[in-house]
Amino acid sequence: METNYLTDIMLPLALAIIMLGMGLSLVPYDFKRVALYPKAATVGILNQIIVLPVVGFLLLWLFGLRSPELAVGIMVLAACPGGPTSNLISHISRGDTALSITLTAISSLIAVVTIPLIVNLALAFFMQQGEYVPLPVFRTIMSLTLITLVPVSIGMIIRAKAVSFADKMNKPVKIVSGILLFLIIFAAIMTNKDIFVSSFRDVGPIALSLNVVMLGIGYLSAQMLKLRTAQRITISVESGIQNGTLGITIASALLHNDVMAISPAIYSLIMFMTAGFIIAWTNLGIKQVKVAG
Repeated sequence: METNYLTDIMLPLALAIIMLGMGLSLVPYDFKRVALYPKAATVGILNQIIVLPVVGFLLLWLFGLRSPELAVGIMVLAACPGGPTSNLISHISRGDTALSITLTAISSLIAVVTIPLIVNLALAFFMQQGEYVPLPVFRTIMSLTLITLVPVSIGMIIRAKAVSFADKMNKPVKIVSGILLFLIIFAAIMTNKDIFVSSFRDVGPIALSLNVVMLGIGYLSAQMLKLRTAQRITISVESGIQNGTLGITIASALLHNDVMAISPAIYSLIMFMTAGFIIAWTNLGIKQVKVAG
């Protein structure tokens, strides 16, 4: 990702393909479903849009991360709510898949506006004056719309016009999306391979703490509202599994800072490991309940 060709063309294109795949599984009803689950939808969206950035900032303050660029990278990641990956993990974890899709769809719309605001606040707080260029809010909103909402809309249109084709393409597009996600994370790491090990040592504990804390907040907040177990699992996953691909894209393609991209890349690696534990725990727990029954 050292050239403009990779950061300005290939990275946004890869994200657009991933978001297109998400659109192939969406229908307009997914956006209306929020009225069916008002409590679940509200707590899930608040966790993603407000609680996540606040917790990210508090953890950076608590750990005292010295690198301002890596700190901004954490806040970039915290500004990016769950993407298609959270839907898949929620489904495999026996969560409420429909709720997961709804939360991802709604939060993706809101995030187009909140991302530039949160990122600019992080830049102003962690970076010295003259060391950064603020994201132009309107242009950033347009860029995020182009690489996220437009592909999602195209995917939805394709599904509306040709359901069988969308269903047929859903699996291969997910496979391609997974490969692209791996390549994006790999590219972010290789671009800064010389400082990745030291960065992992500094960022790893913060990323792990952010991930685990948000998973816990998601589950406990849903439990406090007495939501069903499947909804608790989904809100936990949606709160703790973030769109690392979008975070890397913002850092590299919009902020033009590959060091900032390290934090979302490290978080992505960690969240996949914790996701494995969640999947094992939820599936094992359900099997034990069935056996006991």
